[in-house]
Amino acid sequence: MSEKVLSGSRNVAIVGPYLSGKTTLLESILSVTGTVSRKGSVNEKNTVGDSSAEARDRQMSVEVNAASAEQGGICFTFLDCPGSIEFVQETCNALMGVDAAIVVCEPDIGRVLTLAPLFQFLDDREIPHLLFINKMDRAHAPFTEIIEALRSVSSRPLVLHQYPIGQGEHLKGYIDLVTEQAYQYHPGSPADAIPLPPELQDAERAARTDMLEHLADFDDHLLEELLEDIQPEREEIERDLKMELGADLIVPVFVGVAEQDFGVRPLLDALLREAPEPEVTAERRGLKANSNEAIAQVLKTYYTPQGGKLSLVRVWSGKLTDGITLNNTRTGGLYRMMGQQQQPISEAPAGTIVAMGRMEGVKTGEILTTNGQKTDLLPQAPTLTPVYAMAIAPRDRKDEVKITGALNKLLEEDPSLFWEQHGDTHEVILWGQGDIHLQVALDRLERKYKLPMSTHAPQVPYKETIRKPVTKIHGRYKHQTGGHGQFGDVYLDIQPLPRGNGFNFNETIVGGVVPRQYIPGVETGVREYLVHGPLGFPVVDVAVTLKDGSYHSVDSSEQAFKMAARLAMQEGMAKAEPQLLEPILSVTISVPNDATSKVLRLVNGRRGQVLGYEAKENWKGWDEVQAQIPQAEIQDMILELRSLTMGVGFFRWEFDHLQEVPEKIAERLLAKANGHNGG
Repeated sequence: MSEKVLSGSRNVAIVGPYLSGKTTLLESILSVTGTVSRKGSVNEKNTVGDSSAEARDRQMSVEVNAASAEQGGICFTFLDCPGSIEFVQETCNALMGVDAAIVVCEPDIGRVLTLAPLFQFLDDREIPHLLFINKMDRAHAPFTEIIEALRSVSSRPLVLHQYPIGQGEHLKGYIDLVTEQAYQYHPGSPADAIPLPPELQDAERAARTDMLEHLADFDDHLLEELLEDIQPEREEIERDLKMELGADLIVPVFVGVAEQDFGVRPLLDALLREAPEPEVTAERRGLKANSNEAIAQVLKTYYTPQGGKLSLVRVWSGKLTDGITLNNTRTGGLYRMMGQQQQPISEAPAGTIVAMGRMEGVKTGEILTTNGQKTDLLPQAPTLTPVYAMAIAPRDRKDEVKITGALNKLLEEDPSLFWEQHGDTHEVILWGQGDIHLQVALDRLERKYKLPMSTHAPQVPYKETIRKPVTKIHGRYKHQTGGHGQFGDVYLDIQPLPRGNGFNFNETIVGGVVPRQYIPGVETGVREYLVHGPLGFPVVDVAVTLKDGSYHSVDSSEQAFKMAARLAMQEGMAKAEPQLLEPILSVTISVPNDATSKVLRLVNGRRGQVLGYEAKENWKGWDEVQAQIPQAEIQDMILELRSLTMGVGFFRWEFDHLQEVPEKIAERLLAKANGHNGG
């Protein structure tokens, strides 16, 4: 697309469940608008969307792709968003910057549940959205049943804009319920106007009446007309559709087959007429689009092999120019995106979505301003809780120095990733939303940063403590070499503390039997021992008291007393009945209520304790289950939960407490650990 002045812009996200056909719809839009000369195919791996190597390897969207098209004097920027639940963070971030969204779904009653979290996100944030029922040539259920099923997962009324002519492989066209004009589809070309089929007159009349009654719920004048049996003018209906869509009061419904371009042109026409203008969206966000101050929001971060870092931003007000400074960072280029292709532009007015080059230190979701003062006026998508982890290590030890920088860049691209170097297990752990999510991240590490990784399941950070106190444990360290020797002598009491109390060190030395300058050495020796207790794990919830000891005026030193303390701890801890502890997580699981009983069984099957469940606030037909589950049992729980809930169930967690591992499990764990250590 050449850079030229158009009469306006619209920013539209294309969202929907995995395999609903979002990338195919984008490709069809680009084709019918003449933006691309040859329509791509997901199977042939030549689409504008899904343009990354990771996406094409899996034939699925794994990140947001932007593309622009011109229609009716308006420059549309479309954001093709992933459908997989594992990449939903990408979708949520993108939705914060658009004027409207097209929700793409299949005409499959059995899969309508997969739309529930998406509808909930859109409605919670009052983001206008239309519904495009794709693949209508594969519909098996009657259209009215499909619509009723879809209505069960939307808190906003679904308002039919069109009614299909034919069904399944016999799909022929559609009826526009605003104009009552019927059309016949033709592959690769616009639909032709045809007479309204007589057998559909009653169904069309009922559907149109239903549409008008929904619109009249928000328009008293239209309600009066309907009560007086006056047919409203087309302009009035279109005005109501625009107003009520823009306020997220209704969800207009369209039908088609994107693969054959069926229904794509009328969908675009509706976006032209009814989607809110960017300045309207800005005002609803509390901003003035015509303000002189440039305000932009980062929707997505890319690290490209050629151009380095790119920040995809929505310009909310003012104007961006090449070289502008935002948040004290100078822009290194402005670009319009077409998949992975970048077209340089000189400026970006309010209401556009463009990419900015080399915005180092700027993160996804961040608000950028010319005065450098960040604003909290604009909402941001919440960052998802990570629910799946892998321990990773470079295959080549020499690459260890590069891993921190590469992982931090991955997190800039995808905020739903998280990594840590665990203090107890010393593993580098990569957290995300599922197995595919982490595999994509590992692919990027190898492709972009030449960092191939080996992986394994993370170790559970077990701890240990003691059951009973022991007293007067003697530790003596005596070592003689030429010259001064080493001498330290201590008596320690060791006792358990209540769970969660950590470690206490005390001393009750009288008469200077252990000089003051050596007591810190005793504490250091105790602490060093507790890093690796008799069972092989860090020790918690113990108190150690230095009760007595002796010293040598020449040979004693802080180091000698440290060694004496370690010897005493080694003997005493073994006698204090050590026991293994495991971390217990507090988990909140959200699921559709017809899956609640399955989830209760899932918790019980993973040694968890159900604390209760109740209806999830503001989520129609969903429950929230509160439970405590051992961390050892949660590693792959998200996979089973999604399997039970068609992919829509989710949970969040936080550490709650440590708890004794059941005896049989502890024996098995310790036998495995000892076998490993022995090898």
